[in-house]
Amino acid sequence: MEEIRILHTNDLHSHLENWPKIRRFLHERQQVTKNQTAITVDLGDFCDRWHPLTEATNGKANIQLMNQVSYDAVTIGNNEGIGNAKSELNHLYDKANFPVILDNLFDKGTLQPPDWAKEYKIVTTPLGTKVGLIGATAPFPLTYTPNGWDARNWADILPNIIQFLQTKVDVLVLLSHLGINDDQLIAKELPEIDVILGSHTHHLFVKGKKIGETLLAAAGKFGEYVGEVSLSLNEQHQIESARANTFATKEMLHYPEDEEEIFQYIDKGQKLLQEKKVAWLPYELGIFDQERSLVDETLEAVKKRGETQAAILNTGLFLDDLSAGVVNQGDLHSILPHPMHMIRVTLKGADVIRMVLEMEKNRHFLRNFPVRGMGFRGKIFGEIAYSGIQYDATNHSVKWMNQPIDSNKLYRFTTVDHFMFIPFFPTIEIAGQVEFLFPEFIRTVLGDYLTQKYPLSLENRL
Repeated sequence: MEEIRILHTNDLHSHLENWPKIRRFLHERQQVTKNQTAITVDLGDFCDRWHPLTEATNGKANIQLMNQVSYDAVTIGNNEGIGNAKSELNHLYDKANFPVILDNLFDKGTLQPPDWAKEYKIVTTPLGTKVGLIGATAPFPLTYTPNGWDARNWADILPNIIQFLQTKVDVLVLLSHLGINDDQLIAKELPEIDVILGSHTHHLFVKGKKIGETLLAAAGKFGEYVGEVSLSLNEQHQIESARANTFATKEMLHYPEDEEEIFQYIDKGQKLLQEKKVAWLPYELGIFDQERSLVDETLEAVKKRGETQAAILNTGLFLDDLSAGVVNQGDLHSILPHPMHMIRVTLKGADVIRMVLEMEKNRHFLRNFPVRGMGFRGKIFGEIAYSGIQYDATNHSVKWMNQPIDSNKLYRFTTVDHFMFIPFFPTIEIAGQVEFLFPEFIRTVLGDYLTQKYPLSLENRL
């Protein structure tokens, strides 16, 4: 019998505090004996710009770490695909010692796959078994399209690739950053796939899951687990048995020097960001300061970027005040670590009123509501803050620039894309015309605004 061991990581999201343990574990499990083969893959979202080193290097430091464990193939997640500008993603893997397998992302201009991606990879074991690797990532047209990409549904792509590879491989493995629901549907509709390695929705299959003859495996999130699929094959290269397992990182061997390595990742990133100076503030901007408000300055910055009269934000976005003196990119990243883009929303006046009433209805509930995911890297949602919109709580009336709102007139405001993804303000998605503004994150929008309003003078730059 031949054994093929497929090691898989996913959704690390730059939780590099787990990387030393994961690296050692992978190195250990990659050691094989006669009749064994180890294949190591990552399923995307290895990068996340909440980490200062990822932010400072546009994710390239993460790729250097991946090079340490000799991945055989990876696919991308939305943090790589949308968290980078197109130009950044086009060079993210320049120095990777592994191929990127991705079948459902195309250049919007040329309609061709990106140069850095391959349609498939075939791994041939010493005993002659051919393992085909294909990959797909979650298609988000609302965000991929304005970033210059054409992300397509797996159902339009995978069947043709499978048909092409069927006669060329003995085992077919999907590197999926599609999520649990899509993975389960694929297992039913495309039973030719032997193994689906899942990610994106951070689900965990401790011992895998079988749907028909397809084995699904998934290893959670943040590097808390590493997954392993073990395939036993006969002399005809046919799968006799397939097993999945997961290994908890917290139970892996810990070395004293791990802490220093983890600290160095953060320290290096912070130093690189601190070297990039942005502005000179003559006074502190406090989150809740009435006269010199960080929230108000950011609302102005957001309005300017969106070229609108109004903007809406939530105070939970801001993790700290902005101190007086030199402001660097490290400061901006520290107070606004979220990978959030701006959206410009156009609504009829009647829908503007409805949206504001939704916000006011939820205001008290959201004030201390803990938010997780969907680009948010803070703790609580906080207060809702308007600029250009006024709400009279006594009369439950809404004004625009202190003027009554015309129910049939169109109005435009700018906010963060998070407001569209959370379920509390449905009018934005249901009734709004939404434009995603790329490539800046909210911290970049604030930084550009501060650079113009509070420029660095020669003496302050020294």
